[in-house]
Amino acid sequence: MFLALKELKHGKFRFLMIGIITVLIAWLVFILSGLGNGLSTLSAATFKNMKADYVTFEEGFRASMSRSLLTESFVDELEKQDNVSSAAPMGATMATVLKSTPSKDSEKVDIAILGITAGSFLEPSIIEGNPLNNDKSLEVIANDTLKDKGFKIGDTLSIEGSLEKMKIIGFVENETYNHLPAIFTTLDKWRSIQFAAPGSDNSIKNPVNGIMLQGEDIDPQKLNDLFHNTETVTKAAAIQGMPGYKEENGTIMMMLAFLLAISAFVLAVFFYVLTLQKSNQFGILKAIGASNAFLGKTIMSQVFLLSFISIVVGILLTYGTALILPDGMPFSLDIKLVVIYAILLLVISILSSLISIRKITKIDPLQAIGRIE
Repeated sequence: MFLALKELKHGKFRFLMIGIITVLIAWLVFILSGLGNGLSTLSAATFKNMKADYVTFEEGFRASMSRSLLTESFVDELEKQDNVSSAAPMGATMATVLKSTPSKDSEKVDIAILGITAGSFLEPSIIEGNPLNNDKSLEVIANDTLKDKGFKIGDTLSIEGSLEKMKIIGFVENETYNHLPAIFTTLDKWRSIQFAAPGSDNSIKNPVNGIMLQGEDIDPQKLNDLFHNTETVTKAAAIQGMPGYKEENGTIMMMLAFLLAISAFVLAVFFYVLTLQKSNQFGILKAIGASNAFLGKTIMSQVFLLSFISIVVGILLTYGTALILPDGMPFSLDIKLVVIYAILLLVISILSSLISIRKITKIDPLQAIGRIE
């Protein structure tokens, strides 16, 4: 470590250049991670926030909320099953809304309308106003991002292409579905919007899109065998079944994987070139008794210190960047992901130095001394 620190101090400019490259790579990895996590959250925040463990869909519809149709009465059957502590129906649809009394600045807003049973475990906690009431189907609670569009408690909303109206009585936070702000309403209200066209409910009595289940030790296969034409999956699988979620997440992960692979290659080349430039010095050190293990530990220590400091600077720059990003940009830094990617970058940096260490073990002290004489 002593020799590593001495050399870092001696070659400040050279190591500073490598450090800047590492900082830029780390910065890009964390920024991309934040954007990926932000998009993922925007797409499925409502599903992720729900205190459910499993979801039951209609069989053959790839665990998709937008395609499945079940009858609400099925809730009672599911609640009688082993390890099912509670069950709650849910419906989802997309719509465009406008204030019933629009002003000059009013604009149409795309939203996700989610039908739930008021007071069930699917109803999110309100941060302002009042909760849902099953007896007041006109009243809804909305995600607080609608405030930025000029909506407030007491506003009545008209739904484009429908005679139905909704009145905002409360706001919730971090509730988005398919990248749209979520509006929670009663199941009756949701049905009147979703199945306004005659026959669109496929003649199913009290239709819902899915039924959320609570219970840690539920056996999905047992439920699938017991109830034909249904498919019970974990909440994680249901999130993957949301339209576009898997493709969007896969794209971001692919970009991150390529970035990490390129980072490993770039860092390996930098450290290798640096080692080549110091071949003579390493030869002299070996001639006066320095072992390969000692020199290898020195290189490893240098890479570790340089990478650690660069990654920390990259993290600080990422958090600083997050402060100046526009409010509407889907950017969310998850501390767990930041730690995981930081460790991954550190491991990649250290592995990249192994090529340099192997080069050092091949250096012949006599030839190295000969070249400097």
